[in-house]
Amino acid sequence: MNREAVLAPREWRARRDTHVQAVNSRTAAHLARRSRGEKHPVEDFLFTYYPFKPAKIAQWNPAPGTVLGIETEDDRQYFSRRWYTVTDHARVDAAEWWQDRGGGAVFIRDLLRSTLGRQAALGCFGLHEWAMVYKLKPGQQRHEDVPLRLSQEETDKVVENHRIQCTHFDAFRFFTPDARGLNTVQPTREGMRDNEQPGCLHAGMDLYKWAMKLQPMVEGSIVLEAFDLALQLRTLDMEASPYDVRPWGYGVVAIETVAGKAEYMKRQQSLSEKANRLRVALIDSVDRAEQLALNQSN
Repeated sequence: MNREAVLAPREWRARRDTHVQAVNSRTAAHLARRSRGEKHPVEDFLFTYYPFKPAKIAQWNPAPGTVLGIETEDDRQYFSRRWYTVTDHARVDAAEWWQDRGGGAVFIRDLLRSTLGRQAALGCFGLHEWAMVYKLKPGQQRHEDVPLRLSQEETDKVVENHRIQCTHFDAFRFFTPDARGLNTVQPTREGMRDNEQPGCLHAGMDLYKWAMKLQPMVEGSIVLEAFDLALQLRTLDMEASPYDVRPWGYGVVAIETVAGKAEYMKRQQSLSEKANRLRVALIDSVDRAEQLALNQSN
């Protein structure tokens, strides 16, 4: 049986407070805009497409198998939540968590492993975003407050002059009806494990979703890393999109040009490597949670 790591109250509180401050620094601008009713074409995605509130992101958890010393009533109240047992120490009841969430955890682990085992496809150039506005009429686009960088006719030509090869179902499902048949693959929800590949921006962004869905079995630092990566990926996603996000301080990756394609692939490669490191960390978290659950059941 693996020896459990024990954190004294002063130590885990410091880690928790650092985590909370880090999350607050990442979410304060979003909360301020929301209070004013303002939208943001890049950052809102992390809070609307992914259904995790800032307070949930700020909820710190240690690595699986860590025991936390309890000293005060505030300590006790902090861990008065699902899957934690609290006496003079707080620890996750991994056996109960695995019984409740093990099926989902295995799916996530299998998906991450299959994705990790594939070579990154770097030639998509973010054309999924272009396919989402292909042949739309005025007023039909999803981001109505964000203008297109090119005219609708020019945007349509970019789609028609490129090979569309989106492997991610949750991007593909937003393609316009006219664009779906142009995709070289027809991804499905059921085929995710067969289609996901590490060069996909959206598959990388989803690592944030998986980290949150695996709570409390994913350490807070990994959640922050996944959130930061998702924002970097979303930034490239929108800078390479048909939308003009320069008024919000972003650049343009003009994928309809040779130079733009080269920049996109360079950044995509770097981000895919970061994503693969995160996949390894998340797989390890599930492995440790499964072993912990087995140990607690025996």
